[in-house]
Amino acid sequence: ENPILDCLLPEHQRKVLDMLSTGLPLAVTANLVSDEDYWKRCCTERWQVCDISNYGDSWKRMFFERHLENILKCFIPNTTDPKRVQELIPLFKDYVRKLEVDQFLPPVQVDQKEDRDDLSDTGSDFGFAEVSMHHYDLGALIPALPHLEELHLTYGVKDCGMNFEWKLFNFTYQDCCNLAAAVKMCHNLKVFKLTQSKVDDDKTKLLVRNLLDHPCLVELNLSHNLIGDKGAQAVGKLINHSKLETLDLCNNQIHHLGAQALAQALAENSTLTSLNLRLNCVEDKGGQAIGHALLTNTTLKSIHLGSNNLSEPTATLFSQVLVQNTTLKTINFSCNHLGLDGGKQLLKGLADNKALTEFDLRMAEVGQETEYLIHQIVWANREAARLRSPNPSEENT
Repeated sequence: ENPILDCLLPEHQRKVLDMLSTGLPLAVTANLVSDEDYWKRCCTERWQVCDISNYGDSWKRMFFERHLENILKCFIPNTTDPKRVQELIPLFKDYVRKLEVDQFLPPVQVDQKEDRDDLSDTGSDFGFAEVSMHHYDLGALIPALPHLEELHLTYGVKDCGMNFEWKLFNFTYQDCCNLAAAVKMCHNLKVFKLTQSKVDDDKTKLLVRNLLDHPCLVELNLSHNLIGDKGAQAVGKLINHSKLETLDLCNNQIHHLGAQALAQALAENSTLTSLNLRLNCVEDKGGQAIGHALLTNTTLKSIHLGSNNLSEPTATLFSQVLVQNTTLKTINFSCNHLGLDGGKQLLKGLADNKALTEFDLRMAEVGQETEYLIHQIVWANREAARLRSPNPSEENT
C-alpha cells in the first residue's frame, strides 16, 4: 500500500532486493519489482532450463509467460475456478508477449455409464462427447493481453499414459469458435500456430473468416492437422486478405484442388515468402499449378513440396521456373518420384540460375550423378551470395 523500494538509495535497494523472498505473492511483486536479478531467481528456482533469449532477454517476461502457460496447461474446465486466471490478468498483461500452450485438459467425465457406452474410435460420435469435452475458453484471456504477439497452441493431453482415449485430443467446434473470436480480437498478433489439434476443413474455414484482413498476422502454422482441399481453399483466400509472409500446412490432407487454390492465390500475392506443403498429396496437378504460379510470382523465397507424390511433369515445369524466377532461394522436392528424366530437366533449368541456394532432392529418384551436379551449382550460388552479403555469416538463413 505504501511502496518505498524505488525511493531507496541504490545500495540499500540492492540489499533489499537480494533478501526479497521469491515466494512473495505476485500481487505484491508483479508491478513493484522490476529488478531482473530478482526475477532471475524466481525463474531458476522454479525451472531447470531457462533460456531468456526466447523471451526478449527478460527474466521477468519469462516468469510471467511460463507461469501463465503452466496455469493454462493444468486448467480443468468445470473444476478449476476461472477466477484463478482472471485475477492474474492485471498482473500479467503488461509482460506477456508470447504464449506456448502444448496441452489443454478436458473436463472430468462424471457420467461413467456414458463412458462405458461409448464404443466409437474417436469419442465424438455421440452428442455428449462433443458437449462435455470443451476446453478452456481463451476468449476471456487473449483480448486482455494487449502486447500478445505470438500464440502457439496444441489441443491435446500430454503424459496421459494408460488413461489414453481419443476424445482427450478432441478440439471441438465450440473450442474453435471460442479461439477464432479470441484471435480476431488480438490485434497485435503476428504469429499464430495451431498444430496437432485435428483441425479439419470446417474449423479451418471458421478460423480463416476471423483472420481475414488481420492487421498484423505474418505467420500462420496449421501443420499436422486434418485440413483438406476445402480448408486449403479458405487459406488461399486468406493469403491475399492478410499480410502473411510464412504459411505452414505441413502434414495435412491437401490434394490437387487445394493446391490449385493456393497456387491461384500465390500468382496474385506480393507478401508470402515461405510456403510449406510437405507431407500432403498435391500430386502433379497440384505441383504444376504451383509451378505456373511461380512463373510470375516475385515474392516467394522458399517452397517445400517434399512427400507429395510428385513426378516428372512437375519437375519439367519447375525447370521453366528455374529459368524465369529470380526470387526463389529454396526448393525441397525430397521423397518424391521425379525420376531420371525429371532430374535432367531440373539440371537443365538450373544452368543459368544464380538465385537458388538450397535444393533438396534426397530420395527424389533423380539419379546420383544429376543430384551431384545440381548440388555443385547450388553450392556455387550459395558461395556467391555469401560473398555478396554485407554480413556473410548471416547469409543463407
